[in-house]
Amino acid sequence: MALLPEFDPADVGAGRGLIDRLTADAAALQRDVLTEILRRNSHTEYLRGFLDRVPPGASAADLREAFKERVPVSEYEDIKPYVRRIASGEPSSILCSEPITHLLTSSGTSGGQLKLFPSTAEKLDQRLFYNGVQALLRKMHLHPDQGDRRGKGMYLIQFREHDIGGFGRCTSPIEAVLCPDGRQSMYCQLLCGLLDRGVVDHVGGTFANAFIRGIQFLEDNWEEMCSNIRTGRLSDWIAHAPLRDAVAARHLRGPDPALADEIASECARKPWDGIVRRLWPGARYILAIVTGSMSQYIPVLESYGAGLPLVSPMYVCTECAAGINLNPLDLPSAVSYALLPNIAYFEFAEVTHGDDEKVQASTGLYDNLGKLKLVDLVDVKIGRRYELVVTTFAGLYRYRVGDLLTVSGFYNATPLFRFTGRCGVILKLREYKRGGSPEGHFTSIRAAS
Repeated sequence: MALLPEFDPADVGAGRGLIDRLTADAAALQRDVLTEILRRNSHTEYLRGFLDRVPPGASAADLREAFKERVPVSEYEDIKPYVRRIASGEPSSILCSEPITHLLTSSGTSGGQLKLFPSTAEKLDQRLFYNGVQALLRKMHLHPDQGDRRGKGMYLIQFREHDIGGFGRCTSPIEAVLCPDGRQSMYCQLLCGLLDRGVVDHVGGTFANAFIRGIQFLEDNWEEMCSNIRTGRLSDWIAHAPLRDAVAARHLRGPDPALADEIASECARKPWDGIVRRLWPGARYILAIVTGSMSQYIPVLESYGAGLPLVSPMYVCTECAAGINLNPLDLPSAVSYALLPNIAYFEFAEVTHGDDEKVQASTGLYDNLGKLKLVDLVDVKIGRRYELVVTTFAGLYRYRVGDLLTVSGFYNATPLFRFTGRCGVILKLREYKRGGSPEGHFTSIRAAS
């Protein structure tokens, strides 16, 4: 089975077979992933120091065993010198064989530190595959009766998420997604969502707090947006030329006083309970990550949605796109994620916790030599809590992500996890300030390959 098999996200029958094969073959896929990562990257400067004693022509099994025996678990400080050298123009081959095209910034939740992580063209292919699987699951569970008659998503997209791959029709024009000015981007994404309100069948954003910031931004700016719709003229302060041209030419097509009046009548009603359902009456659900630290935003989403289901589709981290919700209609309290075994190589360090703020290392976490003990994806145990460790094609080797995952069950041979916190840190979530610019844009730094 190819690591990234081709499939049609609209073909539910074939898609079920794909998911069953991925989850049933988890152990073999994990071996194949690690073998391929080592085949490509064992001669990089980073890995060579640990694997230089592996004889040429060693078998794949011997190479995997040497990796587990000799390559240490790493943290950001271990890879930071390599990332800085690549950002300064040194070749990508010091860290991975594939050209590093970008350095992605993390969201800053890891102890409050912004970090840079390597990204390659192949990582984009993995993200497209991952998004395709998500689209397949939404088709299976949320739109089984739609056929080819799909509505649009009023989905507020962040800059780094623009590689959606065409798997979902979105009201946000790509020029708004790529606009470097966060305020102009948010304004136009919401304006276009209002213009397309009659064909919207779901709303959302990647994370619950980002979508809520968008609705709060709308509350501060709906009168100006209604004026734009009523007159057919975009506000002068939208100055980013590609964005202005796209919205004016493709979305804001002449005055529409009737639509402006409809929107204004809903927005003028206070309080804003049920505003999402009232502005987008055809919406079936709110699509946003609402698990883990995002669960605190569930009451606000429920107030805005007035009964709309909350669909938490995925588990993601900057290091890799990893987990999917196989049952999108599960209540937020019951959501678990399956880590796709063909995306990266996953290992786990079991932990115990003393309280909700700090995770304590289990006394059995280290061996007699003081080395962190890890277990493979298929060897985790139901009910136990683990810290995630990833090895990727893009230059992360046995990297401690810091996310804590609790095993809730299995689907075929693949474990299901609930995100339950961060290791040793308290997440400090950014707040939206009324009247200010919305946060949430991410930039990337182009590096030499």
